[in-house]
Amino acid sequence: MKLAASVSILALALAGCAATSSTDMAASASDSATAVTADTMAAAADPAASARTPEGARAFIASVEKDLFDLSTISSRAQWVNATYITDDTDALAAYFGTIGTEKGVAYAKEAAEFSKVQGLDPETARKLNILRGALVLAAPSTGGAAAELNTIATRLQSTYGKGRAQLDGKTITGDVAEEAMGELRDPRKTAEVWTSWHNNVGRPMRADYTRMVEIANQGAKELGYADSGAMWRSGYDMTPEEFSAMYDRLWSEVKPLYDQLHCYTRTKLNQKYGNAVQPANGPIRADLLGNMWAQEWGNIYDVVAPKGAGDVGYDVTELLKAKKKTPTDMVRIGEGFYTSLGLAPLPESFWTRSQIVRPEGREVVCHASAWDLDNKDDLRIKMCTKVNGDDFVTIHHELGHNYYQRAYKAQPYLYLNGANDGFHEAIGDFVALSVTPEYLVQIGLLDRNKVPDASKDTGLLLRQAMDKVAFLPFGLMVDKWRWGVFDGSIGPQQYNAGWNQLRLQYQGITPPTQRSEADFDPGAKYHIPASTPYARYFLARILQFQFYKSACDMAGWKGPLHRCSFYGNKQVGQRLNAMLEMGASKPWPDALQAFTGSREMSGKPMLEYFAPLQRWLEDQNKGRSCGW
Repeated sequence: MKLAASVSILALALAGCAATSSTDMAASASDSATAVTADTMAAAADPAASARTPEGARAFIASVEKDLFDLSTISSRAQWVNATYITDDTDALAAYFGTIGTEKGVAYAKEAAEFSKVQGLDPETARKLNILRGALVLAAPSTGGAAAELNTIATRLQSTYGKGRAQLDGKTITGDVAEEAMGELRDPRKTAEVWTSWHNNVGRPMRADYTRMVEIANQGAKELGYADSGAMWRSGYDMTPEEFSAMYDRLWSEVKPLYDQLHCYTRTKLNQKYGNAVQPANGPIRADLLGNMWAQEWGNIYDVVAPKGAGDVGYDVTELLKAKKKTPTDMVRIGEGFYTSLGLAPLPESFWTRSQIVRPEGREVVCHASAWDLDNKDDLRIKMCTKVNGDDFVTIHHELGHNYYQRAYKAQPYLYLNGANDGFHEAIGDFVALSVTPEYLVQIGLLDRNKVPDASKDTGLLLRQAMDKVAFLPFGLMVDKWRWGVFDGSIGPQQYNAGWNQLRLQYQGITPPTQRSEADFDPGAKYHIPASTPYARYFLARILQFQFYKSACDMAGWKGPLHRCSFYGNKQVGQRLNAMLEMGASKPWPDALQAFTGSREMSGKPMLEYFAPLQRWLEDQNKGRSCGW
C-alpha cells in the first residue's frame, strides 16, 4: 500500500506517488514533451540565470516550487486517469506528463546540487535544496530522449502489472481475484497453479524492460552525484546512505527473534496439515501455502495455525461486516469516523464522488490500494477494488491515514508536502489500524459488548495479528535489499531471479512452490517493483506504527494489555497527532518522531512489548523443534 498523491517531486518523477500504491505507459511520449520541458525549464536550469549566491538560491527554490506545484496538478490527473482507466491513450498521457516531470526533476536536481555548494545558505533553503536533489525516484540522464524512454518503459511496466492475469482450475482470473483466492484456497495444487501462473504471466514479460530501466536510472543518479539509484534512495532520511543501511539492519536484528519463533511455529502447523511431501517439517516454508501471493502476510491462514483451545479469537471482522450488511462505502465511512473521533475534520464531499472505492465494470484498472491528493489541497481520493472483508476494512483505515496526513501538511511549501520520511506516511494509517481492537468494534457497533473475548483469547488475538504484522518484516526488508543490489551491480541481470529468491530464503525462510529459473522475473509479480516504489518505507512503518501506537495509548491513559488498547475518540491523541502531521517534511524526521512519541530514535522495542506474551507462548510451543532454515 502506498500513498499516491502529488505531494512532492516524486509525483512528477516517474514512479510518482500517483502511479501506485500498495501500493499498477505503452506508447512513447511525443517529442513535444521534451520541447515544452526545455522551454519551461530554461531559466531555472541555466547556471547563468540565477546567481550562485544565497539570494539566488532562494529565488531558484521559489521558482521551482511554483513550477512543480502547477505541473503536479495536471500530472496527477493524468496519472489518476491512467490508473483507473488503462488504455493505450491514457498510457501515452501518463508517459507524456511523466517525461516532463522527470526532465524537470533531473534539471532541477542538478541545479540544486550546484546551489548546495554556496556558502551562507539559510537552513530552510539548504534543506529544500537537499530535498530537491534527492527527491527523484528514478533520475534520467541528460542524454537526449532518455527521460522519454525511461517514462515509456516505466509506464509499460505498470500497465503490464495492471493487466496481469492468473489461472485457477485452468480459467483466467484477474489479479484481485487471484489475491483473494490465495487467501482462501487450501489445496496446494491450486495455490501452486495460481502462484505460478501469476508470476509467469506478470513477471516474465517485464525482464528486458526492467533491465533497461535500471541502466538509464543509474546513469541519471550518477549525474546527480550518487553512486547509484539505491544510494540516492537511501539518502532521503536525514542521514547518509551508510547510516541508513546500518539503522535498517539494527532494527531487523531487534525484531528477528520474534519472527524466527513465528516461522518455526507456522511451519510446524503447515507440516501437520499438508505432510512432508508438501511442507517438510524442517527448512523453508513453501511460499504459496501462506495465504498471500507474495508470502508477505500470513493472516489468511490463521485457520491453519490457530492453537487448539486458544485459537478462537471470539469474532471475525468479515462476518461482522456482512452480518451488518455493510457495503464498501460503509466501510470507508467507518474508517473516516475513526479520524473524526480524534477531532480531525471529515473528508471533503469530493472524496466521495471522485474516489474509486469498488472495481468499475468494463475497463482495466489498477486495483492496488492507494491514497491520492491531486491538487495538494483538498482533492483527496482513494483507489481500491474494495471487497467486504476484514483485510480491506483494515486497509481502508491505512489508506485514509495517508489522506489525513496529506491534508494536514497542505499549508507547507511545495517541497515540504510529504511525510517526515516515507516510513511515517505508511505508519500513520497502520498505527490507527492497530486500534481495530474488540473495544473499537464495540464502540462502532459491529461487535456486541457481551461478545468481547476475554483474556483467554489473547493468544489467538496476538497470533492473528502477528501473522500479518510480524510475518511482513523480512519481506519489507528484502525488497529494497534486492533493488539496492540490482542498482549497485552486485545482483546482475543474469542473476535477477536467483538473487530475489536467495534473499527471500535468507530473510523470510521461504521457497517457491515450483522450479524457477532466469527465464522468470519473479520480482515483477510484486506491484512495487514495476512501479519503482521504494519499499524500505513499509519496513520502517511496521516499526514506527508500534511506537506511535504505544505513545497514543499512553496519552489516552490506557491501563490494560497494550494489544487491546483503543484510543478511538481521544481528542488529546488527535491534537498531538495533527501537530506532527502538519510538520510534513519541514523538519528532520527525528523532530517529528519526538513531537509525538518523545523519542528521537526508531526502535523495535514497542513492537516486542506488544507481542511479548505471544513470543513467550511461541517459544514454549517450539521447544524441542529444530527452528531456522
